[in-house]
Order: sequence, then C-alpha cells, then structure tokens
Amino acid sequence: MLQEGLRHTSELTVTQDVTAIAMGSGDMAVLATPTMMALMENAAMLAVADHLPDGCTTVGGHIASSHLKPSKIGETITATAIVTRVDGKKIEFKIEAHCGDLLLGEGTHLRFIVDREKFMSRL
Repeated sequence: MLQEGLRHTSELTVTQDVTAIAMGSGDMAVLATPTMMALMENAAMLAVADHLPDGCTTVGGHIASSHLKPSKIGETITATAIVTRVDGKKIEFKIEAHCGDLLLGEGTHLRFIVDREKFMSRL
C-alpha cells in the first residue's frame, strides 16, 4: 500500500565517472551535484516501486536540494527518501544525502504515478 513513511536508501561510491568534471557541472574531481540529486531521485523511485499498480511507475516532477559539502573519489554516498505525502497520483518526499554521518544535502522531491504505456505513447 502506498503510504506516508515508505523509505529507501540508495548508495554509490564516488568514481571519476560521477565527478563534477565528468558531468560537466564543475571543474573539480568531487561528487557532482547532479549525481547526488540523481541518487536522491533513485531512492525516491525505489521507495514506492513495489507499492504501485501493475503497469505503473513514477516520474520526477520537481526536486529541490542543498549541496553542502564536497565528497572525494572513493567515498561512499547514501541517499534516503521518505514519503511525506500521497495525494492521488502525486507523491512528495523528504530527501537527504550523507557521507557517513556527514549531511551532504537535503531537500524535497515530487514524483507522479504514471501508466508506462500511456506515458511512452505520448512521446
């Protein structure tokens, strides 16, 4: 059942492929902000994936997050998403990213439930 409190934590190790240099969002070998936000979005998607009707998935609608500290190559990053509100096809999340006990970023994320076939047929 889709409800408030559902949560998931996703994890990645910072490699050269996910740095600001590689992503084009900066010129230093640190975790790129777009990578951190993608990890947060992944956690949100997975938090609700097993609770959706058959044939449905979620798509991102909005994300807002701080990025407070840099992370170097080799560090492990976790992102946790917690469902804070379900309103029909709209799902709101609290999102956080950490490196160990250090808060890297926090914010909110909005996802919408969509029928996969209908969504793709509109492209």
